[in-house]
Amino acid sequence: MDAINRRAFARIALAVPAAGWLPPALSQTGVGKLVVGYPPGGTLDTTARHLTEAWRKQGRQYIVDNRAGAAGRIANSQLKRERADGSVLLCTHASALTIYPHVYARLAYDPAADLVPVSPVVTATCAFAVSSAAPASVHDLQTYVDWVRRTPSSATFASPAAGSFAHFLGYQLSDTAGLKLQHVGYRGSAPAIQDLIGGQIPAYFGFIADFLPYLQQGKLRILGVSGEKRSAFLPKVPTFIEQGYPKVVGVENYGIFAPPGTSESTVQAVHASIVTAAKDPALRSALEQVGLETLTLPPGEYAKQLQSQREFWRPIVQASGFRSED
Repeated sequence: MDAINRRAFARIALAVPAAGWLPPALSQTGVGKLVVGYPPGGTLDTTARHLTEAWRKQGRQYIVDNRAGAAGRIANSQLKRERADGSVLLCTHASALTIYPHVYARLAYDPAADLVPVSPVVTATCAFAVSSAAPASVHDLQTYVDWVRRTPSSATFASPAAGSFAHFLGYQLSDTAGLKLQHVGYRGSAPAIQDLIGGQIPAYFGFIADFLPYLQQGKLRILGVSGEKRSAFLPKVPTFIEQGYPKVVGVENYGIFAPPGTSESTVQAVHASIVTAAKDPALRSALEQVGLETLTLPPGEYAKQLQSQREFWRPIVQASGFRSED
């Protein structure tokens, strides 16, 4: 190789991203798609957008493709029809693979076969709160349980959606505490939080991100968090485990999935790009602003975790009696 060719080769080599991977067959525009099954603005969409920005720094061009509808199930089911070359990926919540199979009578995708796990990106912890309309004496789970037993009209809690991760955490609380809490499923967290603050609902189970904008207003009190350890965002709030409710535990995650048939080498390369992105201080800071913490796992380990959680939630959903025919 002569000197001129060696210099040209060196310039090309330096231009290739460190992870050494670009999808072999992006769209004709050279831009891949990261599909999200919800409208813009939520934490899942926010996660996807910050990830694509981190990917851009690596030389990988992806845009977020919002395909909203049916609680993400439309986008999830379409993944199996996409090209298995890394040009189209899906960002969805783990409960779409662990809880939805037990909730929906006609799920249009096989969670074990139609979505190839690549890696989680973030974790999202749930919290349980009461409105300021609750007596001042209600400041932890025990005082909440005592209040509900004294005041049957307060035996209601809401979640962002029927059949959601938060819904079944609430069921676990109700069952473990020996209460008969009535569940109210909303269409998203925003209307539920507004009704909580306004006193229309006495309690709400949702993600920490739902509460962060309102913590300084004094219009709600957070009684517990669902992680195995306290949340970095709410360090003064004890877990359910600490308060004697070990069955009320669970943390959601948002992950990246590839179409079935995607090669192992492509899956591993996408995983490496996610690990690199998760180390980006800008991405970590942006996600922390909305109550999310970065997390990555190898594809095989992520698949095992999802299978384990699918089995964990099966008896809980069945015991709740909740089933959707949608």
